[in-house]
Parts: sequence; C-alpha cells; structure tokens
Amino acid sequence: MGPLAGIRVLELEAIGPGPFAGMLLADMGADVLLIDRPAATDLGLKRERWNDVMMRGRRSVTLDLKSPQGVQAALELVSRADALIEGFRPGVMERLGLGPEVALARNPKLVYGRMTGWGQDGPLAPRAGHDINYIALAGVLHAFGRKGEAPVPPLNLVGDFGGGGMLLGFGIACALIEAQRSGKGQVVDAAMVEGASQLAAMFSGMLAAGRWSERRGENTLDTGAPWYDVYETADGKHVSIGSIETRFYEELVEKLKLKDEPLPAQHDRARWPELRARLARTFKSKTRDEWCAVFEGSDACFAPVLSFGEAREHPHNIARGGFVEIGGVTQPAPAPRFSRTPAAIRRPPPERGAGGRDALADWGFSPAEAEKLRALGLGYAD
Repeated sequence: MGPLAGIRVLELEAIGPGPFAGMLLADMGADVLLIDRPAATDLGLKRERWNDVMMRGRRSVTLDLKSPQGVQAALELVSRADALIEGFRPGVMERLGLGPEVALARNPKLVYGRMTGWGQDGPLAPRAGHDINYIALAGVLHAFGRKGEAPVPPLNLVGDFGGGGMLLGFGIACALIEAQRSGKGQVVDAAMVEGASQLAAMFSGMLAAGRWSERRGENTLDTGAPWYDVYETADGKHVSIGSIETRFYEELVEKLKLKDEPLPAQHDRARWPELRARLARTFKSKTRDEWCAVFEGSDACFAPVLSFGEAREHPHNIARGGFVEIGGVTQPAPAPRFSRTPAAIRRPPPERGAGGRDALADWGFSPAEAEKLRALGLGYAD
C-alpha cells in the first residue's frame, strides 16, 4: 500500500529533519531501513523510542560506521537501496568512506539524500546551527512577531520540518522518478536555510511590488491587520480570525453584531488600532466555546485556537481521521491522502535492531548473507 510501495530507503540515524523525511517516505509505503548506532545517548541519557513519532514505520539494524567492517556492511545495504538519507555535517560521510562517489559507484541508480542546515558548500557549511539560526539567515525569522517586539521563533517548524525534512522528502521523490527514466542516481542537497527561503517565496513577489513592509506587525498576515489575528476570549482562551476578503469581513462584522456601529473602514490603516480595540472588547465578552457556537457554519474565516491535545478531539479532525493512535501515542495520520494507493503507518518506532532480520530478507539477503553481515558487525533482533 502507498504510492512508494516497493521503494527501499536506507536511513542513517539522526535527529530532526532527516527522520522527518524518513517518516514521510515510510508513511507513503517506502520500506525504510534505519541504520542505528549500536547505542546512542542524548545529553548523557538514554533516548526512548516508543514516543519518537518521527521514527514510525521503520525497521532497524545496528552498525558501527566508524569501523572498516561496518562500512563494508553498510555498502552491502547501499547496493540494495533505491535511496539513502544522511544528516551529518558536510564531509563526514566522505571521511567514513560512505560518500556519494563511493555509494554511487556501488549502486549507480542510488538517490543520495543529504540533509544539512547550511548546505554542502559555502562559508557556513561546516558550522553548527539549529532551526532558529537557519530561518534567521533566510530572512524568515525577522517577519514573525508583533509590532515593536522582538522576532518570535515559530517552534522549529519552518527550518527543521517544512524547510528541511519535507524539502528533502520532496527532493528524494523527484530524484527517484528521474532515476526510473535515466537509470542513474544523483545527490539531493537539501539545506534548511534554502528550504525556509522557499517557504517564503510569496513574500519575494510582494516585496518587489511594494506590498510588504519589512517592519513587523504592519502587514495583513503578520498581525498588522486587526481582521487577521488572534483575540482573547472571556475564559482566557483565544480565537483566530482571517477575514481578508470583503465578503468574509462583512460576515465577521455581522456575526459580532457590529454591523450598525460606525466602524473604521476595513482597509483604513490609520484607524486599524481603533478597529482592533473594538474587536478585542467584543471577543472578550464571550468564552471561546460560545464564539464557536456563534460562528458555526459561518464563512467569516474563524477558528478556535486549540492546543495540541484539544485538536485531537475536534469534530472535524475526528471526522477526517486526522489523528491515529500507534503504540499508545496519538499522532498525526499520514498526509496527503491518495484515492487508490492510501498511505498507512505500518509499525511503531523500532527499538534498535527491531525487525532487522525480516528487513534483510525482504531486501533480498539470504540467511547466509545476513549472517555474513552480522559477522561484519551488523546487529538485528532474532
């Protein structure tokens, strides 16, 4: 099942965007085999797997890639893979003896996916960084925040996942299609700084047309407009409105029972503070759930601001099956949806080596070949 059924992906253990790309491919039906370190720690503590949602759908083998025997075993796996995912700093895979030239010599049709923050070259390529740094350099972080306040990091969604893992997953899928036509693999260089810039492509055009101010909180989409913002309700919760188009704004005003008041014109920027204050007072007069009842069935572009936990219980998300429970953990269901080859989560996150023996068999290794790999240091559960 899934549009990528039959595709074999070798993923080297990492954190953040690399595993997210692996999750996307696994959800779509790819057979993702994870090469885990024999043991791993995070800040001196053993990292648990059962709640690591991004590791879902895989099977695992363990291998020490710093040993010559481990590299030999890894190349045997490379020879059977359609794609590879690695998230080390530039040059690490080459120093291990598993760089693109070696891997593609072993498997000319391999799609070699590389996930970094800064890219494989350039003056910052060897430097450490995290999501906040990548989106800062992309010009994206600067745009998040209210007028007169400092930029606000949007969790690590824009760099790590949207501009990183999702971009890599897309790149690998594109390269796999091309490899089927040409019979040749290639390297996919996915950089989070560039992915974040891609996500902000619309604003390049708006800047060029003079329709975007680089001063925070002065634009339609950055809390500048009072009709595209969040408001506190009587119970201390919040609601969101995005009534950009005139007909939606007019419905907003009607639902708020402000139609007969002499409100400022929707696009009178000089009076936006006045309009915002009036909307704030109005939303403060009812609880969040009371406003949900008022806007039920409305096209005013309204939605309650839900917590992660609340989102799972919303009737729309329940009706769509937007969340599923795997291994006792409620998590987002695979997306997007396919009419003929539906995606699915086939298994919970694997413990180290879990499912490795069966994965080797599915990848075409005979029992004798699997034992030879084990002799080279490849670990898997019996």
